[in-house]
Amino acid sequence: METLVKEVEATKEVETTYYSEQEIQDLVNDQRAYFKSNSTLPVEFRLEQLKKFRDLIQTHEDELHEAIYNDFGKSKHDNQLTEIFPLYEELEIAIKNVRKWVQHRKVKTNLLNQPAKSYLVPEPLGVSLVIGAWNFPYNLSLTPVVGSMVAGNTTILKPSELPAETSRIMARLINENFDPKYLHVVEGGIPETTALLNQRYDKIFFTGSPQVGKIVNKAAAPHLTSVTLELGGKNPAIITEDANIEVGVKRMVWSKFLNSGQLCLAPDYVLVHKSVKSKVLERIVHEIKKNDFSVENHNFVRIINERNFDRVASLIDPEKVYYGGKMNREERVIEPTVLNNVTLDDAVMQDEIFGPIFPVVEYDTIDEAFDIIKSFEKPLAGYLFSNDENVKERFLSEVPFGSGGINEAVMQVNNPNLPFGGVGNSGMGRYHGKYSFENFSHMKAILDKATFFESDLKYYGHSDRQMNLIKKLS
Repeated sequence: METLVKEVEATKEVETTYYSEQEIQDLVNDQRAYFKSNSTLPVEFRLEQLKKFRDLIQTHEDELHEAIYNDFGKSKHDNQLTEIFPLYEELEIAIKNVRKWVQHRKVKTNLLNQPAKSYLVPEPLGVSLVIGAWNFPYNLSLTPVVGSMVAGNTTILKPSELPAETSRIMARLINENFDPKYLHVVEGGIPETTALLNQRYDKIFFTGSPQVGKIVNKAAAPHLTSVTLELGGKNPAIITEDANIEVGVKRMVWSKFLNSGQLCLAPDYVLVHKSVKSKVLERIVHEIKKNDFSVENHNFVRIINERNFDRVASLIDPEKVYYGGKMNREERVIEPTVLNNVTLDDAVMQDEIFGPIFPVVEYDTIDEAFDIIKSFEKPLAGYLFSNDENVKERFLSEVPFGSGGINEAVMQVNNPNLPFGGVGNSGMGRYHGKYSFENFSHMKAILDKATFFESDLKYYGHSDRQMNLIKKLS
């Protein structure tokens, strides 16, 4: 396990021990005992904790803004748009709907089981471990925590240590205001992650890369722990010859360079029909210049650390730079960069970029574009910019991806009525809104049968006539 967890924490730069192995074990045991006491089951308890959580964020919002700005230059407005407001929305939806969500859900009863009623009973899973990601440290750490809370679980949160100040403030606010037997943040690196993954949970929720997701899944396997993995991949965007290029490129550029491309849902590369490629390239540059992306303008952020800076910078082939390409390692800034004449053999097409580089790949037919996408692992997201209804239907039926958009990108995550999650190599499980509640719950299937009547049909002494009747009633 030590070797595996070193891979989990491979991006770590400074190691500090916060918790011992025994302290982690004691924390998990305390949470399990608290859950078994049924303290988290009452709806009023869940509401009280969710409202406390919401009020805590509102009271300390300015501190949350300051911490994330210090970590990688994210502005207050960017933080509100991509982290704080979505978190408020999740909390309000949970608070508004928890009484309804916990109710028994009636389903039909077949004739063979009559007289009876059938229903599903939502049941919290138990002790949850949430492992957050560094690129949206509040949103991707705390939104799953809301799901665990509304479902009635106890929760341990392990935020990424790379944005150190956001990790620190989440730990301080939560650990000073919640009973550790119910909700607690564990900061740290390799020792803490090792100790956490060595414990048994009823649910593990991880957000990160597919490589690390496999490690988390392997750690959960000996305990048969339910795992949700929110991973990533090379998200494609397609621009067809009939697309509204002006509007489509505007939306696509915003989604690509949001958070400096450090976004799991961002379009990783764009497939452009050869007949409109020149126009699309010109329009991409136009939108980049119009936005004037920079940390100083509060619409761009730094690369999270030097290790990731070096990785992203190495993907830029100077001979294929159509626009941009400048970088400052000391400031950890890479300007929006567009690569042209990109082939599938180029370094930038081998793995998820997770940075402000936009490769443009030319295609001739829509079949070719679909084949290129399907040559990669199933991505977290897929985007199509087209006004051809036939192409839209083919895209939806033939191209695999977790979630997506037609003539839009990334914004599907802002609809709480749509689940967020991957498929295959890009993840398993889904959350947001009601789906978060269900993610952290088990639906017990119940047949509740009356006792005033009992048929002998199912009992031994079977005949062909009985079998034919059972078949008709099933």
